[in-house]
Order: sequence, then C-alpha cells, then structure tokens
Amino acid sequence: MSAPSPTGRWLAFDTSTDVLSLAVARDGQVWTQTLPGGAQASSGLIPAVLAMLAEADMPLASLDAIVFGRGPGSFTGLRTACAVAQGLAFGADLPVLPVDTLLAVAEEARFEKCQAGHIQPDAPLTVLALLDARMDEVYSAVYRWEPASCADGQAQGQWQTVSPLQVSAPEKIHSPQGGAVLLAGNAFAAYGERLPQGAHGVALPTAAALLRLAPALWAQGLAVPADQAMPLYIRDKVANTTAEREAMKAQAASVKADKPA
Repeated sequence: MSAPSPTGRWLAFDTSTDVLSLAVARDGQVWTQTLPGGAQASSGLIPAVLAMLAEADMPLASLDAIVFGRGPGSFTGLRTACAVAQGLAFGADLPVLPVDTLLAVAEEARFEKCQAGHIQPDAPLTVLALLDARMDEVYSAVYRWEPASCADGQAQGQWQTVSPLQVSAPEKIHSPQGGAVLLAGNAFAAYGERLPQGAHGVALPTAAALLRLAPALWAQGLAVPADQAMPLYIRDKVANTTAEREAMKAQAASVKADKPA
C-alpha cells in the first residue's frame, strides 16, 4: 500500500467531498487532477476522466479496474461516483474497486507526512480520520499503519482498522489510547475545539491515495463486478429540519460558553 506509483493500469476518482479528485496510473506513472466537486462533479467527472485517459494514452478497456471512493461522504457525490463507475465499468467490461473514503484520508495523511519528512515510511502510525458530515456531525474511523520491509529495501505495510466507521457529534469522538495519534481530515475548520485535541492535519480522500491503496485491496480480492459499485452510507438522513438546525446551534453555543476562558 505504500508504493507512491502503483504498477498496473488504474483509473481512480473521489467525489465524496467538495473536491473532485481524479487520477490514472499506467505501469508506475501517475497523472492527477483536482477539480471543483459538489454539484459540478455530476457534469464534470466523465469529461475529465476521458480527457485524462487520453492524456495518458490509455483506452478505457485497457484498465485493470476502476477505483472509487465509496463513502461515507456527500450523498450526491457518492451517487455520482457510483453511477460513473458503474457506467464506465459496464461499457468496458471492467471490475470496480470500492474504497472507504476515511481509509483514503488516513493514507493521504500518512503519505504527506512521509513526503514532508515528519515521519519515516517504516514507522507505525495511528490515524483518527475525520470528515465533515454536515448536520453538526462528523464521520470518523481509526486506522493503524503497520510497516513491513520487502526484499528490495522499500518500505511496505498495511492498514488495519482499529475502530470502524461511525457518524456522531464532534464531542462524542475519542482518540484511541496508547501512543501518539494523528488526526486527519477536513473537519477542523468547522468543529475546532469540539474535536479531540492533538496533532492534526488537513487531508482529503484523494484519487492518488486510492491508487496507493488499490494494489493491496485488489490482492485481497475486494474488486467486484460493475453492478456492485454501491455507495457506503452510514446514516440515512440527508438534512436537518429548521428546528433541528436551530437546536444544534444553541447546543454548540452552550458548549462554547461553558469552556473556561
């Protein structure tokens, strides 16, 4: 999972946040692109995919699989990703590889820290991944990176799930005990001190992270037929009522007022 340039031929995209992240890989070479997401993802994703495949000189049918962020995240974004993954995979007779967006957040945070020299590739790491779920809630999960070495001396490893995906109020999220934990995601600007405190960094479920995760997930047999490209929802409600929004604002203000100056 740690290789920055995965071998094989892959298309990856994520539309679970306000950013549309897209990447393709061809035998170790990677092309990436970041575009506006949200409502624009539904109209912009397919043209961007076709343009990037043309740039990489890769026909769609030549891919090993289509990798996509299955959620949790924006309901509209997840439906867009699944619909496009299904349509492209059906048309080219390809399998799809769904990836949890919070795992991609953890991988992106780990990779960025390694690139910056803040941690070593062969160091273990625990990440509390956090994505803004709106409606005064946060998606969260805890992952542990367990390094291993291989014959060519390159750092390898695998992710293990420490605590499963959940959605909750920021105050109900707790960092795992025992050792340093890196908090990573996009929830800090919205929820600040209501989240667990500690070392943190902004990270999104990028398509490049999906590509780095893809080979190991593929080896685990997690690729599925196109008709199984389904979103992962961990809550059913799309929006709060006006009364619920006002109640949450009042609760947040009360929590802030109770904090010592």
